Parts: sequence; C-alpha cells; structure tokens
Amino acid sequence: MKFKKLGNTELDVSLICLGTMTWGTQNTEKDAFEQMDYSLAEGVNFFDTAELYSVPPNSDSYGKTEVIIGNWFEKRKNRKKVVLASKVAGPGCNWIRGGGNNFDEKNIGKAIDGSLKRLKTDYIDLYQLHWPERSTNFFGKRDYSIDKDEGEWNSFESVLEALEKFIKSGKIRFIGMSNETPYGLSKYIELSKNKKLPRMMSVQNPYNLVNRTYEIGMSEISIREKCGLLVYYPLATGALSGKYRNGQMPKNSRQALFKGWERHLNPLAMKAYDEYYKLAKTHNMTMAQLAQAFVNTRPFVTSNIIGATTMDQLKENINSVNIELSDEILGKINMIHNNNPNPSP
Repeated sequence: MKFKKLGNTELDVSLICLGTMTWGTQNTEKDAFEQMDYSLAEGVNFFDTAELYSVPPNSDSYGKTEVIIGNWFEKRKNRKKVVLASKVAGPGCNWIRGGGNNFDEKNIGKAIDGSLKRLKTDYIDLYQLHWPERSTNFFGKRDYSIDKDEGEWNSFESVLEALEKFIKSGKIRFIGMSNETPYGLSKYIELSKNKKLPRMMSVQNPYNLVNRTYEIGMSEISIREKCGLLVYYPLATGALSGKYRNGQMPKNSRQALFKGWERHLNPLAMKAYDEYYKLAKTHNMTMAQLAQAFVNTRPFVTSNIIGATTMDQLKENINSVNIELSDEILGKINMIHNNNPNPSP
C-alpha cells in the first residue's frame, strides 16, 4: 500500500480509502465485515462514511453504515488501526434533524454525537461537511447560477468557529469538506490563515476519467495549499467498469436497483466508455484497472475512495495501487479526454 499525508498534518492515510455507502442496502453487515477485514490486512487504514449512509438516502437507511462500522470496531477491538472519516449532512433531507441541517454549532453537535454513538467510538479522525449549505453547483450540476431564493446560510467563519469547539473537546481531530467549489475551498483556507481557525485538510469531490472538472479550478488550490482531493466515484458509479456498455444492465447493479445516477449513462459518456474500454484492452488491463490507476497517479489526490459490492471488485480496486501507467497510456487517455471532455460531471 502507498500512503500520503492528510493535508498538512503528520497523519498518513492509505492511497486507497475504503468507501462504505452500500453497507446496509446492497451489502449486509457480514459483507461489510469481510470487506473491512480484507482491506485492513491489505494496508488500507482509511475508511470513509457519513451519517447519511447507506444509500440511496432515506429515513430507513439513515445511519445504518455507521452502525455496521461501530459493530466491527466493537468486535475487532481495532479502532486505533483505522483513520476514520465521517460527514455531517447539509440541508435538504427532511428526516435528518427536521430538514434544516444547517452548519451551526447545535446541528453539528447533534450530528457528531449521533455518529459517535453509532460508530461506538469517542472520536472521529476527519469530520467533513457533506455538501455546502449555500446554493451552488454540486451533485452533477455542471454550471453555477445564483439562486435568489436560497435563503440565509452560516458564514464560513462561523462554521469554522463551531467546528473548532468540537476539535478542542476531542470529539473530532481534523476537518474537511465535500462537494465544494473553488470559491468555498479558497474562502475556508484564507479564513483559517487570517483568523487562526481550524484548517480544512481535504476536499471530497467526484473525479474520474469522464469527470475531470476538479482539474479546472480546484487542483491548483489542492496542490499549493496542501488540501488534497479524496476522490469519490472513481468508477463513475461503476460505469467505468464497462458493465453498462452495449445496452447491458446487470441485475443487481446500482443503475438497475436505484434512481439518481442516470447522468453517468448519457450518450456522450457512453462514447467515452467505449474508447476507454478499447484502450484498456489494448494494454491488457480491465477498464476498472485503467480508471483506478489513472486516479491514483494524480498529484492533487490524497486518497481514492473505492466502493465495492463484491469481494472480487474490492480486490481489483485495491490492487490498482500496483498498476503503473506509461506516458504512452496517459497520453492516449488525454487524447480521449480532449475529444470528449467531462461528459459525465
């Protein structure tokens, strides 16, 4: 396994992070225990979850994944071996704290206490804002347009001040954000410097062969400010495995079971998948290996959050750290990208 520093801390996290959001819906607790046992044995020391999980999000699935992880900690007695990341949900889910879910001290405190109870631990290593309070472009929204009816939202400074209290209490160690934009990332970083407030150590955003939008405005900040990307959707919700090519719809796949990820199967994305399939086949690797290995090479990436519903998928994803992509392959990837940039944001 390879490791990188989390932000400007001395904490080493594995280049592969174990994603958990299917545990409680597509995966049973037994499945999850097997995944955690295997991952830890392979050197993966970084697990990512959220109060919102499992997915798709609803009142029945809320908190299920954290409960499973907590049961594993209790049974295995190995909490200290894991760098644990979780998240507080932003506004919009009416089953979570009445639907407000604003990032004020009261809501964040309730979220942290709930997660700690479910996770059966007394601290969370990395605590992340799952998505911004303000109206902006995330979750597949390509362009930004101002929402005149967005209402009030807590200032960046007040959010950092609230999080600082929970760091001082020992409930959380470091903080990060998710689904953020260059505006949000730069504001948080500058306020931390100027006001001597806690510093954001990571950004968890989507990034993959068919969505390289992070490179446009975020990657430079990540590198210069040592606030790296924790990649989610490295396989574009499984589409970069090739399993949806040629009109296929595997029975127990996410696209077959749930709504909400259809954007990954749009016509332009499907054209890109065909090109990446040909490239991978030419160089004797699977599409998933090509896609994961590409993510692992990016200098602004701290960790690649993999998700799997089967052990075979998990093993293939973890093994991607051992795949080296030649300059020739990287050049061909960029050629495909330039001909069809970011078809599935």
